[in-house]
Amino acid sequence: MNKVIKPFGMKDKLGYMFGNVANDLTFVMASMFLMVFYTDILKINAALVGTMFLVARVVDAFTDTIMGRIADKVKAGKGGKFKPWLLRMCGPVALASFLMYQTSMAEASMTVRIIYMFTTYLFWGSICYTAINIPYGSMASVMSAEADDRAALSTFRGVGSLFSGMLIGVVLPMFLYKTLEDGTQVANAELFPIVTLLCSAAAAVMYLVCYKMCTERITIDDSQRQNVNFGKTLKSLLKNRALIGIIIVYISLLAGQMFLQTMQNYIFKDYFNNTLGISIMGAAGMVPMLLLAPLAVPLSRKMGKREMGIACAVLSAVAYALLFILHTDNMWVFIIISIVSSLGFSLFNLIIWAFVTDIIDDHEIKTGMREDGTIYAVCSFSRKVGQAIASGLGGWMLALIGYVEGAPTQTTEVVNNMYNISTILPVCLYVVVILALTFIYTLNKKKVEENIAILKARREAAN
Repeated sequence: MNKVIKPFGMKDKLGYMFGNVANDLTFVMASMFLMVFYTDILKINAALVGTMFLVARVVDAFTDTIMGRIADKVKAGKGGKFKPWLLRMCGPVALASFLMYQTSMAEASMTVRIIYMFTTYLFWGSICYTAINIPYGSMASVMSAEADDRAALSTFRGVGSLFSGMLIGVVLPMFLYKTLEDGTQVANAELFPIVTLLCSAAAAVMYLVCYKMCTERITIDDSQRQNVNFGKTLKSLLKNRALIGIIIVYISLLAGQMFLQTMQNYIFKDYFNNTLGISIMGAAGMVPMLLLAPLAVPLSRKMGKREMGIACAVLSAVAYALLFILHTDNMWVFIIISIVSSLGFSLFNLIIWAFVTDIIDDHEIKTGMREDGTIYAVCSFSRKVGQAIASGLGGWMLALIGYVEGAPTQTTEVVNNMYNISTILPVCLYVVVILALTFIYTLNKKKVEENIAILKARREAAN
């Protein structure tokens, strides 16, 4: 007797949302505060930190691809093909995240600190996070075959990022920084391990909630998949213009966003001398996503995801170009214009994961093979590259302008240059996004609808 599977609904959407709450409790924490932890608490050279992030992405080129192939090849179990990985890896990824923020290492020699930095970051990002994030992302393509359902999953995933972002961007700065007697604000070494322990534990719980609430509905032909040649798959993927386009988009978009998140810690601490601005920016920046979330699916249906993405990137680029031109010393002007920019990339983030499912469908039509895990692994790796570029740029630029690690204050020249690079580099990266979507990414609204109809007809005929 076949088990009755409930239709796709709100339970799936909420469950998938909780999965990304878990993802970002460790990912955004690392994006926002890990650089500060390394430079201001462990007092490791910023350029070396940036180099470490890039080295980690070289490692990810192998681990992400390997994990994607493992996820594709392992036969479906009781919970499905991808979902069981949430159960297997929720504990290890939480532990790995916690281990990165041990302030006791500040007393060790510089050599030991550097070894500790490389080891714990690679263990978290290249092994544990990879092993849970790639299956999580791949789940979206097997939870429903409908375009609106997939767009809704992407939207709820974005809302999950919102909740994590509110906690990390608004609440945590109040605990992770302290004010000295002379008014100078510095990183709070004592609270870093406590805060990260709580975030890591919460992430493990959220992964379990996701596991319980989500259902995989599309059955993949494992017998066919076992005969897939990886070299052939990789060759076909490299010929896929849509995939190449979205890789460029992911790298550039995330590099821009993560670079801003990293540099905001330094901008508000050193340029505006007010770390409260980090929390204000975090809270205010979440408002656009809350307001836009109900509109994401209807807009993507009407405009098309590609067309919507171009418009969003244009808005973000224009806003930060204005900040660069103004070079304001008024924190509130900076925050308000930054929020305008966030209207663009917040809406983009709500639908960005739906691009991946469109590419998976397109690849299946062109090749006859469905490679959910492998394609998602490629996209996930590109996002990590974006994160690494952001961190690398942050570290190298801080070193280039003469930032002194662990110093309570920086020179006027340093903080002014800090402002300039924090505003002009995102503009350049958002322009790259616009160009990639316009001239490389091929899946417009009409093509996506055609692909969905073709695959739906094939599955109905097979049944």
